[in-house]
Amino acid sequence: MRAREPAEPHRAATPLELFFDLCFVVAVSLAAARLHHALAEQHVGAGLLGYLMVFFAIWWAWMNFTWFASAYDTDDALYRVTTLIQITGALVLAAGVPAAFDRGDFTIVTVGYVIMRLAMVAQWLRAGATNRWQRPCTLRYAGGIAVVQLGWVLRLLLPPGLLVVSFVVLAVAEIAVPAWAERYGPTSWHPGHIAERYSLFTLIVLGEVVLAAASAIQEALAEGEHLGALLGVAAAGIVIVFSMWWLYFDEPAERLLTGLRTALGWGYGHYLVFGSAAAVGAGLEVAVDFDSGRTQLAPVLAGLATAVPVAVFLLTVWLLHVRPRPGGRVGALNVAYPLVAVLVLATPWSPAPVHLTAVLVAALVVLNLVVKQRADRAVAIS
Repeated sequence: MRAREPAEPHRAATPLELFFDLCFVVAVSLAAARLHHALAEQHVGAGLLGYLMVFFAIWWAWMNFTWFASAYDTDDALYRVTTLIQITGALVLAAGVPAAFDRGDFTIVTVGYVIMRLAMVAQWLRAGATNRWQRPCTLRYAGGIAVVQLGWVLRLLLPPGLLVVSFVVLAVAEIAVPAWAERYGPTSWHPGHIAERYSLFTLIVLGEVVLAAASAIQEALAEGEHLGALLGVAAAGIVIVFSMWWLYFDEPAERLLTGLRTALGWGYGHYLVFGSAAAVGAGLEVAVDFDSGRTQLAPVLAGLATAVPVAVFLLTVWLLHVRPRPGGRVGALNVAYPLVAVLVLATPWSPAPVHLTAVLVAALVVLNLVVKQRADRAVAIS
């Protein structure tokens, strides 16, 4: 398992990586579905907490494999088998999502997560056996991950009152492992490959929003009584997801990954990008339930189910993709993104929160185009 060159030309995602993503999206879909049901049944606090915890496990396992594959993907038989074991762990985790949300039982989720992570330990040990100059780094990855997995298993023995605190402690420990290990010989990850992998997973997660809009249309066709309201939610949902796609992919991300510190911050920030994008789909499902009278959730809370994740998505994209751009290509956008996010958070107090959210994010897309065109003209004149 030789380390790959960080400047390797034409470095693209492999079929195995795409298969990995598609299997992981099963867990994402189940987490979003359980969030929808928790919100619709007015279990807001428990639903959000369960969603954030489950989504951390999904995101962190996906992220670790992605960065490892960018540096060491050999695509031989052993590598494929180890990756398939990780996929199996993701499916076990997905099977445990209902129990985690409904009863607070994270046993199956933990088992699936540990399967994924121990397979990752095997990958790091194999990389260290082949690349001597990177061995200090790879062994720290393997050792750090293994120790934290022991912590996740022992966490299952703790009383319920300590589960949230222990989760935060172990999550921080997981996040600290890469920063600690990379100090002893950085891995040869590929900026272009990393940017592409994150983009592909963002597309898959945005599919949750498309699914929610499609469900609204299906509900509208099945229930003539609420036809106008549900078609309106569907149209607004389509505008929202189109705008989210446009804003995220407006500029290439590869040029932003200029060093390890910047890349880690960018990669970690995608917990909010992925989590909020999937949650928008759950929020639109709540809007469908509200307009069709299937939930007793208060109107403001029903509106916040969509507004909050959209606002989080906008703020995170602004921090990760907009602020780092050269000044001439940002201009008013540095004010517009946070302002629109705040306005979106205020929409639940309006008569049509989802529709107004769609108008706001679409207006931000238009402003993006205007700012870019002015910047391009200025460059052409100079």
